[in-house]
Amino acid sequence: MSANIIDGKAISAQIRQELSQEASEVIQSGVTPGLATILVGEDPASQVYVRNKTNACEKVGIYSRQHTLPENTSEEELLGLIEELNNDPKIHGILTQLPLPKQINENKVLNAISPDKDVDGFHPVNIGRMSVVKNFEDMKTQRLFLPCTPAGCIELLDRSGIELKGARAVVVGRSNIVGKPVALLLLSKNATVTICHSWTKDLPAVVREADVVVAAIGKPKFVTADMVKPGAAVIDVGINRTSEGLVGDVDFDEVSKVAGAITPVPGGVGPMTITMLLGNTVKSAKLTMNQ
Repeated sequence: MSANIIDGKAISAQIRQELSQEASEVIQSGVTPGLATILVGEDPASQVYVRNKTNACEKVGIYSRQHTLPENTSEEELLGLIEELNNDPKIHGILTQLPLPKQINENKVLNAISPDKDVDGFHPVNIGRMSVVKNFEDMKTQRLFLPCTPAGCIELLDRSGIELKGARAVVVGRSNIVGKPVALLLLSKNATVTICHSWTKDLPAVVREADVVVAAIGKPKFVTADMVKPGAAVIDVGINRTSEGLVGDVDFDEVSKVAGAITPVPGGVGPMTITMLLGNTVKSAKLTMNQ
């Protein structure tokens, strides 16, 4: 068999069309969704990522403001800027590009962003809100912002017609950014969820039981064909730079011969992350209108 390819670019484009219409309606009501991005230093990859976010905002109709700070910016200066943006009514979302220089405590910075403008979905308040809401559809309507990459994984599965209710889902990886929150979201879709990590006994056997596999462990081609149940859906969150180019956490060529559906790398989960960020920003603007 050959797996259906879950096209993240196509699904992302579809969602952005929907967001463009939604943003237009918000603007007609007198509020322009606004996103502020903060980049400290001159990391080339971060510069490209922030530029992509700015371009995406423009296409959807979101007002974008970029703050580029020197590498030697102090933690106090950065926290001061965040406080200004927290109090700026034109800004509905604040994103601080990681990694930050070593003199700045990342957790302190992320926690300084108002939970109501935390469109990355990393603030403990938003994670807490997410953990106590049982149903995924309720999460989308309530005052909370879902972490962008995990939310993108769920949208890929939903829009590809993959049934999660009652499915056995295995998440490979337990990071705060992807592994833990995507497990919560899968639970909210009524899947039965197992999280695997470096201490999991006979990890391949556990993964082989899954109807849905989310690979987010940060190891190139870690998930191999013999670890995947025939017909399973495989979401590859990994982005690893190797001598052969960008590869995921899944051995795509071999696993695609076994799986029922699979995301490629690049072109799978990646495009969804910025799209979910745009969605959170539009949602934040709408919530402001309803205050």
